[in-house]
Amino acid sequence: MSNEEVSRLYDEYGPALLGYACALLGVRASAEDVVHEVFLRLIDEKKPLANPVPYVFRAVRNTALNVRRQQARHFPLEAEPAWFESANGISESALAVQEALIALPDLQREIVVLHVWCGMTFAEIADLTQIPPDTAASRYKYGLSKLGELLGPRGTR
Repeated sequence: MSNEEVSRLYDEYGPALLGYACALLGVRASAEDVVHEVFLRLIDEKKPLANPVPYVFRAVRNTALNVRRQQARHFPLEAEPAWFESANGISESALAVQEALIALPDLQREIVVLHVWCGMTFAEIADLTQIPPDTAASRYKYGLSKLGELLGPRGTR
């Protein structure tokens, strides 16, 4: 791929890919490393990619899962305080959402992040995670339900 194509892909999908990697790894610094590693490999890719968007999401997923397996062999690091940032810094509600996401089972968290923050359809999620679309939809439904329980009605937390 050309540097321009990689740059455009990074500008358009970088934030969503970072959020996805954070959801998989739980540590922003590791997630940033994963996303950067994937894009560095893209720069070295000589052949054009037919479907670059699904490719980068799958590459981030595979790389993050490899990192997670490697980290499982080591002692756990303390969780980082925030994944989500706004122009005014970290908000209390962003931290509450992050804590609730962390409490979800891994597969539900992955589906929720891909659908809500990355804007993927259940068919795209199914293709990426290699599960049926109905399974992706049901994991999303259960994940949202659990998030609702964890976050409670607005203002009661």
